Amino acid sequence: MNEIDALLDRQDGLIARRQVLAAGGSAHDIRRRLRRREWATVHPGVYVNHTGPLTWRQRAWAAVLLHWPAALSGASALRAHEGPGRRRHDDRATIEVIVRRGRRATSIPGVGVRASRRFDEAVQLDLHPPRQRYDDAIIELADTAHDDLAAIATLADACGARRTTAARLRAQVAVMSRLRRRRWLEAVLDDIAEGTCSVLEHAYLTRVERAHGLPRGLRQIPDRDGRGRRVYRDVVYGGNRPRWRQYVELDGRLGHETTADRDRDLERDLDAALEHADSVRLGYGQVLGRPCGTAAKLGRLFQRQGWNGEATRCPRCPPAVGREDRLQEVPPCDPQRCR
Repeated sequence: MNEIDALLDRQDGLIARRQVLAAGGSAHDIRRRLRRREWATVHPGVYVNHTGPLTWRQRAWAAVLLHWPAALSGASALRAHEGPGRRRHDDRATIEVIVRRGRRATSIPGVGVRASRRFDEAVQLDLHPPRQRYDDAIIELADTAHDDLAAIATLADACGARRTTAARLRAQVAVMSRLRRRRWLEAVLDDIAEGTCSVLEHAYLTRVERAHGLPRGLRQIPDRDGRGRRVYRDVVYGGNRPRWRQYVELDGRLGHETTADRDRDLERDLDAALEHADSVRLGYGQVLGRPCGTAAKLGRLFQRQGWNGEATRCPRCPPAVGREDRLQEVPPCDPQRCR
């Protein structure tokens, strides 16, 4: 295999004009291959070794080769790191590329380019295709997300998939400049480090438990099901004290989608009953749609189990919730407690 064929094989069938010339080819060789329809032009000076539709990876390689030295960034970098199935990525979306600060980018439909002072430290040029480092891409996507839930989902999904950790992301936040929501990102990552592994779990911590003065639960606690298999309890209240013990399971999108998933969850609830611990299962409606009413009901449930405290009102509690569910009136809490 000659050098040109090796490049085509390594780059998913893509090659740049400069690479052909550097490998000993000529402009005549390029014109001949184009004339014979062995190659087709994707961008000026970038060619593919067929005439059919491009795959997502081929579009990504074409964008990188056009702007070389360059690398995939943002959502495109995550698509390259995680593959096609991990996230619901639209492969028809714009290919995002990062280049060094000061470079003049070529405007091409379907390709977005931005420059960065941190290019050399933020990218991995040795990967195929080259891309922004995973942690950098995650933090930038969270920082620029259109709302808080999307930002939390980006951070929690990355940690939940075991591709990174909250500690690693927090350390990266500290060295990245020009972040719009640095303190907020640090606070969310602290919560994820405590065991909030999804948007729903983080919302439960901040909007239900913390905002309403409920006891602090233990998160992602290892346990055994009725068959002796290892499982994790989302939130456990009462610890190991004999006075009371309550499980709260949070049914988000991931892990609770099929009939088999639902059957497994119900089996866990039955196992909890055998251990003399009640298990309640909450979804998006109770946590995001009705957090104040949910907190009031949980407070009453915990009291029946032996909790001596009382759920308190947060600044968002409507008056009707206080009258109906007996939330205790307290002064407004600080933003960190009710974020």
